[in-house]
Amino acid sequence: MDNALDFSGKAVIVTGGGKGVGKGISEIFLSAGADVLICGRSEPEKLPSSGDRSAVFTACDVRDFNQVEACIDLAMERFGRLDVLVNNAGGAPYAEAATASPRFSESIIRLNLIAPLNFSQAANRVMQEQASGGSIINIASVSTIRPSPGTAAYGAAKAGLVNLGSSLAVEWAPKVRVNALVVGLVETEQSHLHYGDEAGLAAVAATVPLERMAVPADIGNACLFLASPLAAYVSGTSFAVHGGGEKPAFMSASSAETPR
Repeated sequence: MDNALDFSGKAVIVTGGGKGVGKGISEIFLSAGADVLICGRSEPEKLPSSGDRSAVFTACDVRDFNQVEACIDLAMERFGRLDVLVNNAGGAPYAEAATASPRFSESIIRLNLIAPLNFSQAANRVMQEQASGGSIINIASVSTIRPSPGTAAYGAAKAGLVNLGSSLAVEWAPKVRVNALVVGLVETEQSHLHYGDEAGLAAVAATVPLERMAVPADIGNACLFLASPLAAYVSGTSFAVHGGGEKPAFMSASSAETPR
């Protein structure tokens, strides 16, 4: 196990791997020696890199199964194998459930649940033929385990993604392990859109027991662990990376000297 986190000669696909959390995941795998293919609808201005090594980019709308298959084919053409798939692409704009259109809700569920399922199916077909199998990691959210007002369809899709992973882990064992990361608040280049200015970011970070938001590398390190031999007996589970979660609201609202 001395080289358990050495991914030299391993191939990884990270969907939405060009920015934010996905970029952090890509860079961590690159730093561990892996060959990394990232995909997205548009190429980032700067590819994720580590030292003199950079990720390979291919255009892919993860909602289009033909493009998904082409992405898998490219990984096999470039690297000759596929060891890890990280289903990171996803997200949702704010929309109140009372007025969101059926078409909008369906599109959110398609991006955050159906697309990872389709990508996983395509990756599994390759991994099952490899002696070493493979690892699939689905990036979920704390919206999985707490209310998600303003993004109800997103929260429901992410909850479905966790359950999906536990089912796939049973169906595709023993060759392929499937796990989910339940990701908390992460500070990225777009955090100001969600939390406001520096004061807003600090105030939000103060609600986390560890007193900071995650950085993308935190999520990447968790992915690296789950994909490594150190997690060889970990499959079908969700792994929380949320800094201790969120402090219960009653603790700051109560006037008691010691809230209980």
